[in-house]
Amino acid sequence: MVRPLYSSLIPNNGSYPLMSRYWPILPAAGVGRRMMADRPKQYLLLQQRFLLDHTLECMLSYPDFEQVVMVLSEDDPYWPQSDFANDPRILRANGGAERCHSVLNGLAALDGLATDDDWVVVHDVARPCLRHSDLDKLFSVLVAPGAILATPTRDTMKRGVIVDSSGKVRIDHTVDRVQLWHALTPQVFRYAELRDALTTCLAQGYEVTDEASAMEYCQQFPLLVEGRADNIKVTRPEDLALAELFLTQDR
Repeated sequence: MVRPLYSSLIPNNGSYPLMSRYWPILPAAGVGRRMMADRPKQYLLLQQRFLLDHTLECMLSYPDFEQVVMVLSEDDPYWPQSDFANDPRILRANGGAERCHSVLNGLAALDGLATDDDWVVVHDVARPCLRHSDLDKLFSVLVAPGAILATPTRDTMKRGVIVDSSGKVRIDHTVDRVQLWHALTPQVFRYAELRDALTTCLAQGYEVTDEASAMEYCQQFPLLVEGRADNIKVTRPEDLALAELFLTQDR
């Protein structure tokens, strides 16, 4: 079992180094319009459970996670039906207008609980197929300023350009895929560094779509850690069947 890394001496009355803890944050306030469903995608049924509950089961059963921050819409009508709605290990925060605002709200919920050097583990709630082995791999190489799970691009990549008002797209050129990676989650950073990076981005009008982008904007460049390709994000209706297939395999 992987244990949390020691930080570079967090003050503890000047005597002992404290162990940095891991704090998962799961943004779950989105509406998932591309799913074309009657509810947000995190509440679609997957093997007779909410998709969200599969993700939470993975996170809460990982030995080094004691609590999980769920960032939910303030008036979320589905959460009370979750398997984990009354679990004392869940800390709830209100969602924001965009993902970056929601993650900042999740960080604010940890004020007074997390130290500046603790690690924040941001994971897409719509990735229910995450395995503990990928968490082990990610944490085993974790150093400042952080790291993210990712997979190397295997397909031939094309850059497209819109050619007319109907939205038709033609190929502009083929992109060299050698240095291209698909960003996954979790993405892991020091609590204070991620908070400051997101705050800086928003103050300068840059709404990032993932946490690593905020770190990059502040000239901090996380590690890419190769994860499993079955750690898919459920975004479109056909993804549900694929996620169900992966969930039949042992974590």
